[in-house]
Amino acid sequence: MDKKILCAPSVLAANFTRIGEEVELIKKAGGDWIHLDVMDGLFVPEITFGAQMVSHIKKVSDLIMDVHLMIERPEEKIPAFIKAGADYITFHIEAVIHAHRLIQLIKEGGAKAGIALVPSTPVSTISELLPFLDQILIMTVNPGYGGQKLIPECLEKVKLLTALKEKKGYNYLISVDGGINKSTIRGAVAAGVDVFVAGSAFFGAEDPVAMVKEMKNC
Repeated sequence: MDKKILCAPSVLAANFTRIGEEVELIKKAGGDWIHLDVMDGLFVPEITFGAQMVSHIKKVSDLIMDVHLMIERPEEKIPAFIKAGADYITFHIEAVIHAHRLIQLIKEGGAKAGIALVPSTPVSTISELLPFLDQILIMTVNPGYGGQKLIPECLEKVKLLTALKEKKGYNYLISVDGGINKSTIRGAVAAGVDVFVAGSAFFGAEDPVAMVKEMKNC
């Protein structure tokens, strides 16, 4: 049986003046998750939104809320995102010292815990944390800006994580974020990805419904 690939459109690329309609489009098009990139202007240059956005979207959508914290000191904000209704909370290993404690904090709050790696960070950095993770997000571009091209070498991390998952029996999902479109999704799926984040490729598509169907069934 073929593995089901999940699509997580990123609202970073949405039109914020009609965010309700954009959220409806995600479900109509067959999106499985809603990916929310939280930026603080410190860990990455841009500033986006906080927990209130998650709370508002949660009221109008039953899709999985996948929160990606691209921020410094994520431990200070995690409780607010749990309260807002985040289903997955992913923080960057590069932004923390006590990663295991943050994983515990997220799970104690009832959410699922993930860790993200920027392109320059090797999988070995989180090897001891793999048994405790629900998701690993591999950044296939440098974080903070939309519309970048995928860095092919980052898919080697996906292959390694897939091999470790099969060998050790780990339960994490492997996600990729950055430069994912109809021409790059096939390589990501072949590497073993479970979830793909699509920003510009989704909201810039002439037919998002057809785009999601094609990418999920490549």
